[in-house]
Amino acid sequence: MEDQNITSHFIKSIIDGDMKTGKFDGRVGTRFPPEPNGFLHLGHAKSICLNFGMARQFNGTCNLRFDDTNPAKEEQKYVDAIIKDVGWLGFDWGDTVYYASDYFEQLYDFAVDLIKAGNAFVCELTFEQMREYRGTLTEPGKESPYRNRSVAENLDLFERMKAGEFDEGTHALRAKIDMTSPNINLRDPVIYRIKKMPHPRTGDAWCIYPMYDFTHCISDALENITHSLCTLEFQDHRPLYDWILDRLDVPCHPQQIEFARMNLNYTIMSKRKLQTLVNNHLVEDWDDPRLPTLAGIRRRGYTPRAIRNFCATIGVSKKESRIDMGLLENVLREDLNETANRVMGVINPLRVVIENWPEDTVEALDAVNHPQKPEMGQRQVIFSREIYIEQEDFMEDPPKKFFRLGPGREVRLRYAYFITCKEVVKDDAGQISHLICTYDPATRGGDAPDGRKVKGTLHWVSEQGSIPARVRLYDRLFSTEDPEADGEDFINDLNPDSLVCLENARVEKSLAQATAENVVQFERLGYFCLDAKDSTPNLPVFNRTVTLRDNWAKKR
Repeated sequence: MEDQNITSHFIKSIIDGDMKTGKFDGRVGTRFPPEPNGFLHLGHAKSICLNFGMARQFNGTCNLRFDDTNPAKEEQKYVDAIIKDVGWLGFDWGDTVYYASDYFEQLYDFAVDLIKAGNAFVCELTFEQMREYRGTLTEPGKESPYRNRSVAENLDLFERMKAGEFDEGTHALRAKIDMTSPNINLRDPVIYRIKKMPHPRTGDAWCIYPMYDFTHCISDALENITHSLCTLEFQDHRPLYDWILDRLDVPCHPQQIEFARMNLNYTIMSKRKLQTLVNNHLVEDWDDPRLPTLAGIRRRGYTPRAIRNFCATIGVSKKESRIDMGLLENVLREDLNETANRVMGVINPLRVVIENWPEDTVEALDAVNHPQKPEMGQRQVIFSREIYIEQEDFMEDPPKKFFRLGPGREVRLRYAYFITCKEVVKDDAGQISHLICTYDPATRGGDAPDGRKVKGTLHWVSEQGSIPARVRLYDRLFSTEDPEADGEDFINDLNPDSLVCLENARVEKSLAQATAENVVQFERLGYFCLDAKDSTPNLPVFNRTVTLRDNWAKKR
C-alpha cells in the first residue's frame, strides 16, 4: 500500500508511550465498530484509516465489528456494504468479522452481575418521565421511585423482561450511578430496553436488547481491544465506559481516546440526514455519486489511495474544523494525474465536415496515453471526414482573446491536423447545424513544417472512431459551505445544479471496453469513469470524477 507516510499525532504519541511503559503488555488492538444502519461515508474513512493504520504501524490487530444492538434500524444490506467499503479502502481484518450480537448472552449475564452488586435496577418510568427526572445541564436530576428495589426484585423483573412478560416502554434496566452528576450520561442511564422485534442475526431469541453504551465497552473488553478510538461526541460517555468496565470481571479494560470527526464543506456527514436524502428520493440512493458515502464516491471514480492520502493529509487532532472540499479534490487530482490514461471525449458535440478530406477514408493517428509517462504506451485515434468538437470551442463572432475556432480561423486538432473554418451551416431555426472546414495535409501530427503557429489546440473525435455516450457532470451537493448548520432545514441548501446530464456525448471507440472504477482523463475536460450501474452495452455512461482544476475557488 503506497500511501503518504503516517504523520505523527497525539494518538500515535499516546500509543508510543504505552508501548514504552509496557501497558497492555506492549500490545496494540484497535477496532472499527460501525452500526449497520446505513452506508459508510468519508467521516468513517478517517476512522477506518486511523484504527487500521495504528494497528498496522504497531504490528497489532484491528477488528471489524458491527455494533448491531438495534434491530429496528439494522439491515443485512448495510452489513454487506460496509464489508465491501472497508475492503475497497485496502484494509484487512483477518478471518473474523465480529458482531456485538454474538455477545448477547454474555451481555445479559454482565447485566445480571450489575444487579447482584446493587449497580443496576429495573425502572418502570416511561422514557418521557425519565427525561423529566434527568434534569438539565444546570439542574440535578431526581431519583426514580423504583431505584431502591431489592436485588431479588430486580433480578425477577429483569428475568421477566427477558421472558417477554412486559410491553415495550414499560420497563427498562438502568445503571445506578448518580442522578446529581454534572455529566448527564451518568444519571442512571438505561442499559437494557424492551424491543419486541426479531434481530437480523439472532431472530426471535431476544425481546430485550442492550443499549450502545453498555454494549460497546464490553465488546471492546471481550475482544481484548487496547485502544478504543472514537470521535469527540463520545468524550462525555467515557466516564460511563470506564464505570461499567470497572464494575465487571472483564479480560481487558481498554483506553478510550477521542479525536475530532471529519467535517467537509458543501456536504453532510450525518447518517441520519443522508438517510433523509435517500428516503425522500432527493438523491438516487446511498451510492449516488454526489453523496460523501464510500459507495457514492467509488461509483464516481474516487480511488482508495486518494482517500487514504487525504486522511493522512488532514491528520488527527482534538480540534473540530471544517475541511475544504477543494483539498480532497486536489489530493484526488494528484493521484489520478499519475495513474489515469488520457483519451478524448466530446460532451457537447458540434459536427465538423472536412470538405477536402476524401470520403470513406479513415486514418489512424498515434496518440500517447500519458504525456509524462511514455511507459504507459500509445493508442491510435481515427480521423475521418466528419469529426466532432466541443460546441464551446467555436464562436461565430469570437472576441479578441478567444483562441479557438471561428470563421476563417485556423486551429490545431490534437494529434491530427490544422483545420480552418470555411462556412457555418445553420438549420431552419437559425441554430448552427455544422461547420465546413478544410485541413492542411502538411500538418499531420499537429505541427506545420513551415513553422506557422496557432494558439488553439482542440480535442475531437471522429464519426467512425467514436461511440455515443451519456455523461454526468457532478458538482457540490449543497450550495452552502455548512449545510448542517441549518439543522433540519438542510434540504433547502441543496444545489439545483449538482447534476447535469448530457445525452449526446461522443467518446473514443476504445472506451467501449471501459471497466467500472477505471478512471480516464478526457483531455481538457476532467477525469471520468464508467458508471457500471447505469451503462448498457450500446450506451455507456460516464461520471465526471473531478475537474482538472478547482472551479469553485474561482467562484469564491
